[in-house]
Amino acid sequence: MLLHRSPHYYPSIMLSINETQNEIIEEFKGLSDWMDRYAYIIELGNQLPPYPENEKTPANLIEGCQSRVWIAAHRKEYGRIHFDADSDALIVKGIVSLLMRVLNDRTPDEILDSDLYFIDRIGLSEHLSPTRSNGLVAMVRQIRDYARAFKALSAN
Repeated sequence: MLLHRSPHYYPSIMLSINETQNEIIEEFKGLSDWMDRYAYIIELGNQLPPYPENEKTPANLIEGCQSRVWIAAHRKEYGRIHFDADSDALIVKGIVSLLMRVLNDRTPDEILDSDLYFIDRIGLSEHLSPTRSNGLVAMVRQIRDYARAFKALSAN
């Protein structure tokens, strides 16, 4: 399967959050069943950039996830937040990859103002187990918490 070259992996092609979500929705429309969709999600996870081993710390571990998920945030130029992320579970790593594709290298306001509608529109929320759904909510909450913290730092 040929994967889309997303802005997450190619930052010179920066789409808006909604444009990126719409692109993901279109990609998933082309996948006929959930076995294909899960395979695609796993493939996306395999394309995540390597996570720095020194950042696999308890501080970056997301509470509320059944599997281990790490998300680290770093402030970049123009007030944007760059996330590094990883998981020890294949499907969860793919879900993390989707979140990174949509939210990585955005400003705190863009992250905080975003409506992550792609999750429902691709059917992800209805095809996750309750524990994975809780983990997804925890990941989004942590990303938004990072955005709030960086926003507060820039206000001072």
